[in-house]
Amino acid sequence: MAATLFLRNSLLHNHPLSKSFSASPYSSKPHSYSIKAAKMLGSEITEEEETNVNEKKKVFVAGATGSTGKRIVDQLLAKGFEVKAGVRDLEKAKSILPDNPALQIVKADVTEGATKLAEVIGDDADAVICATGFRPSWDLLAPWKVDNFGTVNLVEACRKLGVNRFILISSILVNGAAMGQILNPAYIFLNVFGLTLIAKLQAEQYIRKSGINYTIIRPGGLRNDPPRGNIVMEPEDTLYEGSISRDQVAEVAAEALVIQESSYKVVEIVSRIEAPKRSFEDLFGCIKQQ
Repeated sequence: MAATLFLRNSLLHNHPLSKSFSASPYSSKPHSYSIKAAKMLGSEITEEEETNVNEKKKVFVAGATGSTGKRIVDQLLAKGFEVKAGVRDLEKAKSILPDNPALQIVKADVTEGATKLAEVIGDDADAVICATGFRPSWDLLAPWKVDNFGTVNLVEACRKLGVNRFILISSILVNGAAMGQILNPAYIFLNVFGLTLIAKLQAEQYIRKSGINYTIIRPGGLRNDPPRGNIVMEPEDTLYEGSISRDQVAEVAAEALVIQESSYKVVEIVSRIEAPKRSFEDLFGCIKQQ
């Protein structure tokens, strides 16, 4: 039953399926720095009124019109980030993404190479979130073009720009063979489409060797309905079944930008009715850094 649920939700998904900073790289709200203006009076320096200066962090989201990507955009905007949404179809994006002054929509195709992606991402990006996923077709190379080479292109674009924060939405069971799950129906099914999970796994390995501060998020079968139950977060190669609402995946991705403990980690997530509610600091903090 669990495997069937995973397969069904995975297909709906089209399946999207350096050490850690000494301080949290981002804040859940725009940064607010208190600056005291100083004025020289003779030999004395006097302090004037404090002035607040707000600085919003900008995040580039690849795959922003996907079922998970658009939810990530919503989460980031709600948390006060500026967002640059990378999409292949501008008209589609304008029809489904919110009208928000903090959102910029740009045309971006991860298969077109790192140099072009770097131009689109721009030199003002603080982080990149990859929520891309190939569209099922008869092209058996599609998973490699998008989920492998496309992700590698994004990583290389970050390196060109000096962007040192990268979050990838991957999938549980990407390392199913090493987990002894080679006969798991979900593992077999997802690899039928051009060895999708293997393509994702190799992209993960590239990220981990890149030197960029990464968080790799491996969700279970993705559901379009609202969250049911609380998030369960486990280390890599632990979960082989289960599902989770896309809303919760988007929330985990956005929180990863805020929480220091998410750096250099691979986490697997599902939701369970019986699971206790835990803070994201606790969830990420219980996973060992790679």
